[in-house]
Amino acid sequence: MTEVDVATKAPESDAQETVIPGDTPAQSGPTMGEHCTSDRPTPAGLAPKGELRKLGGVDIYLAKPESYPSNPSKLLLLLTGGTGLQSTNNQIQADKFADQGFVVVMPDLFEGDPAPNSSTVPDAETQGSSFLDVFKLKAVETAKSFLIDMWLARHTEEKTMPILEKVIQACEGEFADAVGNGGGIYAVGYCFGGRYILLLAGERSQVQSGWSGAQRPADEEAGEGAGPAKKGPYIKAGALAHATLVSPNDFQGLKVPVSLVCVEDDPLFPDEVREAGEDYMSKNGVEHEVQVYPGVPHGFGVIGDYEDTNIKDAQVTAFDQMLKWIKEH
Repeated sequence: MTEVDVATKAPESDAQETVIPGDTPAQSGPTMGEHCTSDRPTPAGLAPKGELRKLGGVDIYLAKPESYPSNPSKLLLLLTGGTGLQSTNNQIQADKFADQGFVVVMPDLFEGDPAPNSSTVPDAETQGSSFLDVFKLKAVETAKSFLIDMWLARHTEEKTMPILEKVIQACEGEFADAVGNGGGIYAVGYCFGGRYILLLAGERSQVQSGWSGAQRPADEEAGEGAGPAKKGPYIKAGALAHATLVSPNDFQGLKVPVSLVCVEDDPLFPDEVREAGEDYMSKNGVEHEVQVYPGVPHGFGVIGDYEDTNIKDAQVTAFDQMLKWIKEH
């Protein structure tokens, strides 16, 4: 795909959200769209090949190379968008990386509570341009936005990071051979999961600003005001595609190489956030790669059928970009 803009650097809603005390504040701007919460049709002839099981008490989808464990493999975490663990397309995405020699662990980030999608609230069919038709459509859009906002309030950083820590610890035990063979854990993430690649790739204090960009105060009574210990990085290298809910603060403390697949003019990952991240990584010597794909929808990097050949080609290119990055690091 020749139109992809490449930048590579080496080292040198309308609804009010329910805020749970102590959790990351809610974001007031764009959060997640249809492509984050709904799957595209599964391409004909494809079906999952892995297994659903528990790891460290967390539900996961596990995909392994056919030659594993006879032949050495590396360990890869795959972090999904809002469609979650049971999504056929997400499972096939994990299989694709397993076919390339990785033991792939795809955890349920949402504890059985995937994001509400378009089927949750019936679509309003507009038969004309009457005020009533427009009102119906707006009402449905508001209801969908409210459901997503409520879902996001249930799945904050404070809820998600402990899930990932459990899975990582369990991987280091059960798949110690793969972790050791790769010199660490690799990770890729899409949409909601994309932000957590940045968090896993950094050294961060437990008291952090959330994806709204607002700083959470330290709890003096709990002893957090005395300078909490830093954690991370948890991974050796990471790649993320069309991330959502990212703030410039999420780039702070990055320590390991990251590759970003971005969508041109993406309101869910605005240019100013991407540019702030690129600026931070360049100034702090973080090896990174950023590719901006024009003419594609948010969510295009996940397995799914499209009629537009440009999107199909971009999907292949994005997968190759992410695969090449983790293989070379």
